[in-house]
Amino acid sequence: GLGGVGSYVAEMVVRAGVGHIRLVDFDRVTTSNINRQLFALHSTLGQLKADVAAARLADINPFCRCEVCRQRIDAKNAVEFLVHTDYLADAIDDIPAKTALLRAAVVNKVPVISAMGAGRRIDPSLLAIADISATSVCPLARIIRRELRRYGIEHGLRVVYSKEKPLPQAVISGEVQPLGSVSFVPSAMGALMASVIIRELAGFEI
Repeated sequence: GLGGVGSYVAEMVVRAGVGHIRLVDFDRVTTSNINRQLFALHSTLGQLKADVAAARLADINPFCRCEVCRQRIDAKNAVEFLVHTDYLADAIDDIPAKTALLRAAVVNKVPVISAMGAGRRIDPSLLAIADISATSVCPLARIIRRELRRYGIEHGLRVVYSKEKPLPQAVISGEVQPLGSVSFVPSAMGALMASVIIRELAGFEI
């Protein structure tokens, strides 16, 4: 996922010296992405996020090999994206796809760091790194815990989550508005994820 969190993970690990990265996202850049997604610009509207990301990352480090996958992940193909993977950064917001990918990573013993909910939070200082079993407050983490429990997975998955209680969803003219995100929380979450990846690949203890 190359959205508000994933776009920052991708760029930060490439700037840190990673030499091969696989970018997976089927979506296109829209105006609603501009407030928080690194690759979302007026000049990139309508373009595939994976293509925009690959072009930018190649401009940052032309020696980094960017493998582009413009596909949607599901239970049938999740394992395919983990072949020859040293580390997985999960920044998907689709629950079935997220569950399938995380399950495949745990079962196949692929190191992974997963992003929990960043929407409706405004304090990046309340972000934390923890095992999925130790999370609290975050509604998405609660859902993912429940979904993975169905497959016998209750721990062994490292996540970045917020200890901040989500702000209430806005209601305008009686209609509940979509989840909102501010620029500095998803980006901070992406930075934390990138730090975990780089430190582990470099052999530092976390």
